[in-house]
Amino acid sequence: MRKILYIFGLFFFLSSCTIFKKNKYNDLVFKSRAERSHYISAYNKSLALWKIPYSEEDVKTSFGTAHVILSGPKDAPALVLLHGMNASSTMWFPNIEALSKNRRVYAIDFLTEPGKSVSMGKTLSKEEIVLWYNEIFKHYKLNNFEIIGASAGAWYGVLLAIQDDSKIKKLVLLGPAQTFENIDERGKSTPAILMKFFPSKKKWDKTLENFSTDPKKIPMVFKRQSYLAYKTKIGSNFWKMQPFSNDELKKINIPVLVLTGDKDIINSESGHKKAKETLSNYKGEVIPNAGHFLTIDQKEIVNKKIIAFLGK
Repeated sequence: MRKILYIFGLFFFLSSCTIFKKNKYNDLVFKSRAERSHYISAYNKSLALWKIPYSEEDVKTSFGTAHVILSGPKDAPALVLLHGMNASSTMWFPNIEALSKNRRVYAIDFLTEPGKSVSMGKTLSKEEIVLWYNEIFKHYKLNNFEIIGASAGAWYGVLLAIQDDSKIKKLVLLGPAQTFENIDERGKSTPAILMKFFPSKKKWDKTLENFSTDPKKIPMVFKRQSYLAYKTKIGSNFWKMQPFSNDELKKINIPVLVLTGDKDIINSESGHKKAKETLSNYKGEVIPNAGHFLTIDQKEIVNKKIIAFLGK
């Protein structure tokens, strides 16, 4: 599997270089201005699924412009949302109403993935990812706050939580990718990887079937946005995401909730076992009849579990 990923990565890198030369559009995510425009249009249509008041802000950082969607009472405790790979902050549409009721929510688009954040055209090291997020937290004067991370967002959440100066007080990990273990059912994740190199409707349908127990629950506007996201360049940080060591995980002393679906092709019981052995304040559950997209597959159950864990 590693050899296949390496070959795909090399192929993609060389292809990207050719695209840059032909189009002279040097963007880390989108291949052209037209592609970005089509994606942003789809993003805005998905954002209409948020049935609560919200605002959007751009925050200037040393590494580019961070796009943040804010909702909930301004004087409520702070909650940061970190989305999954290729999903953007619009992915929180099934959860945002429940999460915003008693929290001031900050949903951040990751800098080097499809979304409204705009990078300066360079990839980020793990150290730079931490610096980038901390600049956003400093901008909003966030201290003693909570984080919910989904899939790749869970990996970023753990990366932030293992820092010595972390100000996170509670952490929720939803279907964490490459966090406690490598991808569980690698064969079933292949269509999603191939989508980045050879996009097709057939591969996309197969990807949704593998990641969700009921793809019909996914609104068409979000399916469209996600499909366009998978057609962009592959996120450079994908190759850097490796499971954290036991020593790293043992640095986390705050309460951590880990939720995975029983049909999740990314996670298995061994991931929960490692989390339980290394996290001093771990709580974990496997959600029945849910895949990797557990926030959609079983949104009511997931929302209740999260709110009970976070408290008032």
